[in-house]
Amino acid sequence: MAQPAGDLARPGPADILKLLAPYPGRAAMASRIALICALTAFVTSAYGTPEAAISAYVVFFLNRPDRVLSVMLSSALLVLVTVMIGLVTVVAMFALDDPMWRVACITGLSFGLLFVTSASKLRPVGAILAMIVGFALDELGSVPFGEVATRALLYVWLMVAIPVGISIGVSLLIAPSPRKLAGRALAKRLRLAAQSLVEPEASADELSACLREGDAEIGTWLKLSVVDGSSVRDDVGPLRQAVSSTLRILVAADLAAREASGRLPASFAAPIAETLENMARILEAGGYPVDIELKLPSVNELTPLARLVVEDLHDAITRFAVVEAQADVAGAGKVEAAARTEAHPQAQVKAEPTPPPAAKGGGFFLPDAFTNPEHVRYALKTTVAAMFCYLLYSQINWPGIHTCFITVYMVSLGTTAETVEKMTLRIAGCLVGALLGIAAIVFVTPVLTSVAGLMTLVLVGAWLSAWIAFGSPRMAYAGFQIALVFFMCVLQGAAPGYDLTLARDRTIGILIGNVVVYLVFTRVWPVSVAARIDIGLAALRQQWERLTALPDAVTRRAQAASAMAKCGALEQDIALMHYEPSWVRPEAQWIAERRSALAKLDALEGPMFLLAERRPGDAAIEGWIKRAMDELPMPSAETGAKVTPLPVARNAALPEAAAHDDTRTVLLRLGDARLTQLEHAASDDAAKGLATHAPA
Repeated sequence: MAQPAGDLARPGPADILKLLAPYPGRAAMASRIALICALTAFVTSAYGTPEAAISAYVVFFLNRPDRVLSVMLSSALLVLVTVMIGLVTVVAMFALDDPMWRVACITGLSFGLLFVTSASKLRPVGAILAMIVGFALDELGSVPFGEVATRALLYVWLMVAIPVGISIGVSLLIAPSPRKLAGRALAKRLRLAAQSLVEPEASADELSACLREGDAEIGTWLKLSVVDGSSVRDDVGPLRQAVSSTLRILVAADLAAREASGRLPASFAAPIAETLENMARILEAGGYPVDIELKLPSVNELTPLARLVVEDLHDAITRFAVVEAQADVAGAGKVEAAARTEAHPQAQVKAEPTPPPAAKGGGFFLPDAFTNPEHVRYALKTTVAAMFCYLLYSQINWPGIHTCFITVYMVSLGTTAETVEKMTLRIAGCLVGALLGIAAIVFVTPVLTSVAGLMTLVLVGAWLSAWIAFGSPRMAYAGFQIALVFFMCVLQGAAPGYDLTLARDRTIGILIGNVVVYLVFTRVWPVSVAARIDIGLAALRQQWERLTALPDAVTRRAQAASAMAKCGALEQDIALMHYEPSWVRPEAQWIAERRSALAKLDALEGPMFLLAERRPGDAAIEGWIKRAMDELPMPSAETGAKVTPLPVARNAALPEAAAHDDTRTVLLRLGDARLTQLEHAASDDAAKGLATHAPA
């Protein structure tokens, strides 16, 4: 059984091995990152550009699994860096010769850029821009005259332009298309559903985690596939329908895995699993199945819940890629591959595409950009930490630890819980990276005779770091830190370096930066994830309430997938709270109430989704939501004002009123039973707590 939200423990050795296990695409992503880093090391060595380690490290921020987003992100960052260098040039004209003005300019620009980072869509790269501006002004302070300053600015631009250019070239050549990634993701989900039908106990947790991923990333890949030509527009409708149908399949399989009465006998599970496997092969090949026949035995002998599972699976499979407007034309025949693939788009059966949902409005800045004080506080805290590090190594004349200044921008986060959790990963990654880097300097670098040897060394270190960084989010930060420290150790200049003192100083600087960020973010205006959890719960409730009124099936399923993903994110936020210091973390009762509400919503997801599929707008869904959250005062998702829902009567009479609808009755009984079980468990826990704390 999965751990309750908020009970997620720190990963042990077995968990770490599981997080490091391969999955489709992980090795390819790590290899691409490693190749770009090695080529970056070659170019920086050939041209003798300074801070080659930063150039190699920037690669980790430029690349995404698909080629389109990688190219777009790299190009956007280069444009932003160019603008920032122009800004630095203007500022340097007035502040270059005056240390006080230079410090003031670094502080002011850092604060402004970090505010924009927190309050806008610049968040993924904003901190890097702030670091580049501050680093450039710092380096300019040590140059003797203007011509050298100009050359220094050029080198700062090249520090980013080199990895950007190489990333774009490599991504265009070997990175997978968005269409391929979308097909691979759908195939993975179908195989997981097939496995759960055959081995429900073994794959229940993995299936639940898959539902928590949501469909947003796949939807983005489908949009981008039209941009790069790997999909034609006529394919988008059937593919969106395939995503929608896959969610139905996963929910039905999850219901069968979680409920003993819903499990299917082998006579049903085997043919369904075989059909799903055939569909997965088609999707991996670049097409999508269009004519599917699924012959199953009579369902009369099955339990009502198992019958419901079979009916949902059969309908979702046979109409897998058939848009709702033409669902009645699903033909007979065995599972056939869609002939329209990336290579042969002309042979696919035509289907009218479903129009995509309307795009959400919103500008560059977040809605609360100028009203939420946390954006200002984040910018101020990070700037103070960075300037402390800057003044520290400047005043003690120890420039070797200047990496503490760089580290502050790389590791600053919004909340205390994230800062503490990620600090653990960063320090562990720093120590591992330092160990690997020093070992490379001692045992490998002395035998290197050419730049090819240095490239190989960088390739190996980058591959190991990327394997961790682009795996599970629970370990990703460690991979980034390993890469930063390793590159700082082995990329000391245009040629292989042997200076252990340099490696020592840079490692010490990184550790100092981590400690300074920890102290500032846990002591100065510490930010708990509590407010985010309350707002998220209110938004989650609204999502499920809106879902019941959506008549369009594709939109309704997309909304359900988003709600399930949001529930998973809130569970992770509650799990993070045990990292918060006692003066930041809410009371235990507060955490227990939110955990209980999330557990109830999690238990209701399957019944609510299946009931909304059959009877959109059914009042029972709203009753379930109120029953799950009726004792939880929460802020409005829009205003933040606290709202206490009215008590809701238990829905014991609903099954009798719905006796004419057997499917609805089954779902109502299932939802009520799950809620009752959780309520009894909560009552037992409360009774144990009272008994434990009762006076003797």
